[in-house]
Amino acid sequence: MATLLILGAGMMGTALAVPLFDRGHDVRLVGTHLDDDIVASLKQSSVHPKLKLEIPRGIRPFFHHELARAAEGVELWALGVSSAGITWATERLAPHVRRDTPVFMITKGLVLEGQKLLTLPDVVRSGLPDDVRSAVHPAAVAGPCIAGELARRVPTCVVLAGRDKVALTKIADAIRGPYYHPFPTTDVVGAEVSAALKNAYAMGIGFAAGLHEKAGGTPGSVAMHNLESATMAQAVLEMRRIVAHLGGDPDTVSGLAGVGDLDVTTNGGRTGRFGRFLGLGLTRDEAIGAMEGATLECLEILAVMEAAFRGGALGSLDERDLPLLHHMFAVALHGAPVRLPLERFFAA
Repeated sequence: MATLLILGAGMMGTALAVPLFDRGHDVRLVGTHLDDDIVASLKQSSVHPKLKLEIPRGIRPFFHHELARAAEGVELWALGVSSAGITWATERLAPHVRRDTPVFMITKGLVLEGQKLLTLPDVVRSGLPDDVRSAVHPAAVAGPCIAGELARRVPTCVVLAGRDKVALTKIADAIRGPYYHPFPTTDVVGAEVSAALKNAYAMGIGFAAGLHEKAGGTPGSVAMHNLESATMAQAVLEMRRIVAHLGGDPDTVSGLAGVGDLDVTTNGGRTGRFGRFLGLGLTRDEAIGAMEGATLECLEILAVMEAAFRGGALGSLDERDLPLLHHMFAVALHGAPVRLPLERFFAA
């Protein structure tokens, strides 16, 4: 068994620690500068205040200023921060990672650099020292995984995407367990673009639940499921177009990283709830307030994608190709009311 370090003690980073610990690894969980309250609770009682769960006491928590001590002898690194924290995490990782130490992440997002959209594994790799960068090719986990379920050992299937097959095999073998099933792929663009975009599109699918409530309806078998389904179909179509344009395999969208993650994020994740609030008629700020401090990566990816359109990173793709995405720009970024442009869906 190996010594693993997870950087980021939020809900997902901590949830990942559970199957790794159950696999028999020595797991060290290091919080960010925003996780001090969480780490303090874990040190005192092993209870994660956001997961509302006692995690195995053998998982060793560390404050961010204890990183150097926690990094001693580490054989596998995992980044469990949000996309907004990926630069911070890379800077902290860089002095400690070795050429023979695989790195993977559960962080999902895209970064716009000039006229090019970059996946987070490439962003992390570019931040590593020159002598390490040539040997380390960070991998990334994508696919349907709710933190509260994984931490409670619910069977979970994910995609593990990376460009180095040797490192992929090593990571997959290390993290695979009775209820945590990684499926390796070298389609980094397809998996990572899907993983990022599903946060935005789950918000759009969530509009229908809010519209139904706003009209006086209650949850049930008769609601606006027809509208939800049509919106989901359009979301998958648009995700395939974007993935293909960026050089990934559009069929990846049909698997765990795309449709699988889109479903779980719509129905069980915070992004779907946020979309419901917007469908109810709340303003963006009101909806953010209703989320009680939850991280909303849908807003981050929408801002990146809108900037990508303006900067030419998506080439010939325009509003005719991606009407749902552009409507989400208008609603979530510019305060427009929810009026799904159904007449423009499913254009050839």
